[in-house]
Amino acid sequence: MQILEEMQSRGHEALTLLHHAPSGLRAALAVHSTVLGPAIAGVRLREQDEELAIRGALALSESLTLKAALAGLNYGGGACVLMTPECGMDDPHAREALFRALGRQVRPMEARVVLTEDIGVSPADIAFVAQETRSTLGMHTDTSAVTGYGVYRGMKAAARFALGSESMRGVRVAILGVGAVGRALAAHLHREGARLTVADDRPERAEALAEDLDGVTVVGCDQILDAPCDILAPCGYGHSIRSVDVPRLQCRLIAGGEHHPLTRRGEDAVKEAGIVYMPDFAINSAGLIAAATDLDMNQAAERVYQTVGRITAAAEQYGKAPHVVARKMAERRIALIGSLGGAGTWRQA
Repeated sequence: MQILEEMQSRGHEALTLLHHAPSGLRAALAVHSTVLGPAIAGVRLREQDEELAIRGALALSESLTLKAALAGLNYGGGACVLMTPECGMDDPHAREALFRALGRQVRPMEARVVLTEDIGVSPADIAFVAQETRSTLGMHTDTSAVTGYGVYRGMKAAARFALGSESMRGVRVAILGVGAVGRALAAHLHREGARLTVADDRPERAEALAEDLDGVTVVGCDQILDAPCDILAPCGYGHSIRSVDVPRLQCRLIAGGEHHPLTRRGEDAVKEAGIVYMPDFAINSAGLIAAATDLDMNQAAERVYQTVGRITAAAEQYGKAPHVVARKMAERRIALIGSLGGAGTWRQA
């Protein structure tokens, strides 16, 4: 893996590898941009090797830059991917030690990085980090629940463009990944009368959801891309939809809570297939908005709804794909605010 070439191609500012042997801390911390402010970095905890952790941090941090910019926040984008310690995470003292070690490692970077929760990390974990550094957000926000509701609201706005109506009643939605965000999204869609098909790499989670929500169909992860549906909602760990699998898709809209479900090549493929893609950084930002501001769940989700509405309006006006418009809008704000000079010194109120 040519790390510096990868960073240059994506425009990253820094990549730091963190290590603390006693706590088992091994992490990749990527800073993509601090043009708008400190890089808000989602912290993920996963069982994976070093190369996957680095690649994940680079991809996620770029997505966070676009997400913060499009949401109107005065933050840049970062990501911190923790590799699960060999001793596991069952011991609560070991978990505390891991996240406090992370906080100590990040303390010298307080002016540039702000840590918040992501997959596998809870507000309680970020509270441990906060004992060692002030550079945290999200300790008092149920980020997954807020994000799930924001994806639901953003999906409705995108459906108005792609399907002709924002009503979810009778709409076939296939959800790939029913962790915290996927479950929250499924509950909101089920309440409105959507017809749900779900899959998860841990089948027991999909089966448990089907027991809680009547009428939900469970299929395997290898089958859901072939499921006839109106909307495909990827809510997994990233790159759930490979470019070679795009011809299998039977949906008209892709809109979900997953960061970077498609590569750039995959984005081109779905555009060519006539499928509308509402990108992750546009639709899954409610949790970040709530953590970074004083807005509640409804207000944060409403901001997502309005943002997606602006994207689809511009897409219709200029005849461009929504994911292309969304990226241009985010990049334009970064360029405009960055041109003022000194924008990165301000924190979001």
